[in-house]
Amino acid sequence: MYRPIFAAALAIVVSACGVSVNPEPARAAFETQATSAWLYDVETDTVLFEKESDIPKPPASMSKLMTLYMLFEALRDGRVTLETTFSVSTKARQMGGSTMFLDETDRPSVESLIKGIIVQSGNDACIVVAEGLAGTEDAFARQMNARAVEMGLTDSTFTNASGWPDPNHRMSARDLGRLAKLLITEFPEYYGFFALEEYDFDGRSPANRFNRNPVLGLGLGADGLKTGHTEEAGYGLVGSALQGDRRIIFVFSGLQSQAERRSEAEAMINWGFRQFIEKKMASKGDILAEIPVWLGDHQQINVTVAEDVELLVPAIGQDSVETRIEYRTPLEAPISAGSTVAELIVTAPDMPEKRIPLVSDRDVIRGGFLPRVRASANVLFDKAMGQVQSLME
Repeated sequence: MYRPIFAAALAIVVSACGVSVNPEPARAAFETQATSAWLYDVETDTVLFEKESDIPKPPASMSKLMTLYMLFEALRDGRVTLETTFSVSTKARQMGGSTMFLDETDRPSVESLIKGIIVQSGNDACIVVAEGLAGTEDAFARQMNARAVEMGLTDSTFTNASGWPDPNHRMSARDLGRLAKLLITEFPEYYGFFALEEYDFDGRSPANRFNRNPVLGLGLGADGLKTGHTEEAGYGLVGSALQGDRRIIFVFSGLQSQAERRSEAEAMINWGFRQFIEKKMASKGDILAEIPVWLGDHQQINVTVAEDVELLVPAIGQDSVETRIEYRTPLEAPISAGSTVAELIVTAPDMPEKRIPLVSDRDVIRGGFLPRVRASANVLFDKAMGQVQSLME
């Protein structure tokens, strides 16, 4: 296992990183009335806040994001284009809840269906997509489950394409957030659809033409993704916002009203951006510590980071950040330059621990006769000194 490096080297690392130790709390924890929540910084891969984030719960229409993801994959693979049209079944036309008011005479395009799912939360549109890609909604749900496993969405189970209430249709807040990140990073060419504030298919539903996302257009940088509401799930939102170079993703569910949903979304955005700043912890090539090597043609190596490391830290009380280095001992030759030999551990109050790989700055080959003799002599000397110290005590 990794063992902490000696105290002298730790002091060097703390100085090099420009941080110090302060036991005082850095910030007030976020408070929410949501039954589950997850707040995440994309660039630094940092979970800023979570509450019951791994518990599968009814996702309502937020699970439409999975239907959209699979439709975007079909676009990427060339199975369909934005101009491809699908037929509308009687099942789709009879679907309740939020709809695009499609009927069997329609041949909506993929682009129209995307807009209808995002803006109008069209349950009928989801069935049209499911049947168009897989033949039946049941077959599509099976494909959703298989794809979710491949994507690492371990706390998700799908029984339909729309999020219609079903006791076996479940997603965790973390899985919804991971899915949102994949939509943002894998499909930037389609992500802009999520910022649409208004859409009405063929002028059929003027009362249902506005996007339910309550923070679009408020000047907060919000640009997606999907709301959800059922009696069981309460009011929820999978959202994202971009301010400057930082993007956050936030997920919550279980609120009691649209007003609570709007207030919660604004609070999460403001807290996520204002409570944290990015801080450079180390630059590529910086020597962070020296580590002794056993049985090599060098007696020690320097360790550094392979790339610049920037992490989110609390904006207030930045001195509360702690760092330490851990490495395996004994570190035995041979060692290749650039190979991971240690970890820089960064901790801050109320934040998850971050582990950054540290690499060797040089090649170390296994030593010949003299290095082996020298290493053995050092071991014998250390043992002898230990025995002498024991006798003196």
